[in-house]
Amino acid sequence: MYAKRWMAATLAGAMALTLTACGGNADGTSAAESGNSGDDVKKISVILKTSSAEYWQYIQAGAKAYDAEHDDVEVSIKGPTSETAFDEQMSMVETDLSNTDFDAYVIAPLQPDTVKTMIAGETRPVVALDSNIPDAPEVKTFVGTGNEAAAKQGMEAAVEAAKAAGWTEIKAIEICGVQGEPTNEARKAGFMAGIEENGGDFLEEETQYANATADLAVNCMEAIMQTHPEGIAIICANNDDMAIAAARTAASNPAYENTIFLGFDGVKSACESILNGELDMAAAQDPYNMAYQAVDAAVRLIDGETLPEFIDSGSAVVTKDNAQERLDTLNGYLS
Repeated sequence: MYAKRWMAATLAGAMALTLTACGGNADGTSAAESGNSGDDVKKISVILKTSSAEYWQYIQAGAKAYDAEHDDVEVSIKGPTSETAFDEQMSMVETDLSNTDFDAYVIAPLQPDTVKTMIAGETRPVVALDSNIPDAPEVKTFVGTGNEAAAKQGMEAAVEAAKAAGWTEIKAIEICGVQGEPTNEARKAGFMAGIEENGGDFLEEETQYANATADLAVNCMEAIMQTHPEGIAIICANNDDMAIAAARTAASNPAYENTIFLGFDGVKSACESILNGELDMAAAQDPYNMAYQAVDAAVRLIDGETLPEFIDSGSAVVTKDNAQERLDTLNGYLS
């Protein structure tokens, strides 16, 4: 199955980002009213948090791979220009909800509470992707990473690496994404548990917020170095871009020579950074598999199956020992 998905991702690489949906049924009823489209093709809307970031390219590849493998499934993929383009995503959600051709929806919400309101009363299946939409009965399952568990796993590895690097006081500061965003908060909780359960200290009051961008992470790292001229054992970040930016910013500071820089996502740029000796490690998601499973969940829901509330797409820790293997896998997804 793994090889099959790999081949499908390769074949799907040339497909357009948004696949065209067909019209209603010949008898005048909509796809929503009949439970499926007239030509027996299940049409699924996939709305991402953004279509531009590397992580979301793997998400797209996984969704396209499922489409390529199943002649009876048609996937329409779209996403806003950035993870702060809230109005842009809301417009996409509103437009697709009003389209009666779609049989189901896969939504990665930027603002879960807003999406919850928008989907209220929707009778077609909704699958939450990457971030959950809490307390929404319309959401039949959430497919994503156990963010807290993955962050904890990554931090536990970082603590061991920091001890091996000679740190006796194991303290960590996080460079976060968007304050209050559920995925961000779950990862923060995992980082905190991972260090505090292993004898270290998570400096929560010194958390830096960079809105998930590398540019702001540079400013955050500069602020940390000013506050801690003596260095600190671990710098963790909510995504790989911020972690890489922080590591590069601190590269010329001798006090941070042995600091462990921990990212989250395990994307291609993180693997390359680890192999180049910049980033030390990353808690890695499996975005390709996440999207593949999310579309599969939507299809199964259309067919009337009952699914668990949460489907974990898996996680791992990427280090110098396995970074090349993961890099090869990621390159295969996008080839």
